[in-house]
Amino acid sequence: MSGKRHSENFRPGRVPGHSDGRLYSPTFERNHQPVIAALLARLGTEPGAALEIGSGVGQHIQAFARALPHLRWQPSEPDPIHRNSIDAWSAFFGNNLPAAIALDASREFGTEIAQLAPLRLIFSMNVIHIAPYGVASSIITTAAHRLAPGGWLGFYGPFTEGGLHTGEGNANFDAGLRADNPAWGVRDVDELAALAIAAGLSQAELDVMPANNRILWFQQPA
Repeated sequence: MSGKRHSENFRPGRVPGHSDGRLYSPTFERNHQPVIAALLARLGTEPGAALEIGSGVGQHIQAFARALPHLRWQPSEPDPIHRNSIDAWSAFFGNNLPAAIALDASREFGTEIAQLAPLRLIFSMNVIHIAPYGVASSIITTAAHRLAPGGWLGFYGPFTEGGLHTGEGNANFDAGLRADNPAWGVRDVDELAALAIAAGLSQAELDVMPANNRILWFQQPA
C-alpha cells in the first residue's frame, strides 16, 4: 500500500484545478507561513538535501523551496494525479525543482533515496494519519539511516498527546478516519517517540500549528 489514499480518492474535480494540471490545497493559505517559520527555526541557512514524503498537490513544497532555497528539495507522492500537479506547479514557477518521485513509504525506502542522502530534512505533511501505522514506522526507520548528523525528521498533522486528543475536532476527525479505514487514525506523540528513540533519533519536540495541528520533530544526533 502507498503512504496515502489511493488515487481514486483524488479524482479530478475533487479539488479546484487549473487547465495546466495544477491543483490547489484547501489548507495552503492557512498553514504554509507557520510551517515555513518552523522549518527556518530548525534548519537555518545551512545547505543540504530535503525530501518531502507525500507532497500532495505541490503548493507547499513550492513555497518551501522559495523560502529555503539553500536546500535541494525533492518532492515525492504516490498519487499520479498529484505528481502531475506537483510538476505543473514547478513549470508554472519556472524553477528547477526535480520531478516528483513515486515513493512507497509503506516499507523502508532507504535504497530509493540513497542518491539524496545524507539528508538535512525529511518532512511529511498530513500523511501518517491516512496510512497504516507501518508507514510512520518505515519513515522513522529510513530517517535514522539517511539523515545527516544533526538532520531533522518532521511530521505535520493532528496528534494525540499521552493518548488524549488535543481538541474535540481532532477526536471527531480521528473517528471518521477509523470509520473509513480501521488502519488509519491520528497517531500518538509518545508512541512515535518510542519508535524514533529505538531507531536512534532524538526525543520528540512539538511546534504548535494552526487548526490544532502540530509539527512533531525528531533529530539525528550530531
